[in-house]
Amino acid sequence: MTSENRPPRPIVTPCVKVCAVDGASGFCLGCRRTLQEIAGWSRYSDEERAKIMAALPHRPDPMESLMAAQSGAHT
Repeated sequence: MTSENRPPRPIVTPCVKVCAVDGASGFCLGCRRTLQEIAGWSRYSDEERAKIMAALPHRPDPMESLMAAQSGAHT
């Protein structure tokens, strides 16, 4: 089988289909990536994607800043 006949290799992604970016943090509420990271994901090397994936759990939870902003609006 030549490379022309092989199906494309799947790309690992942290996407959970909850696509909304928090304006305060700049992170997606679902996957914690930035818009720039989301837009470039398919062009990144496996190593670049792995580095970003490793950083995601250490990023602030954008839901926390969103909830704080909403609770502050109700006071």
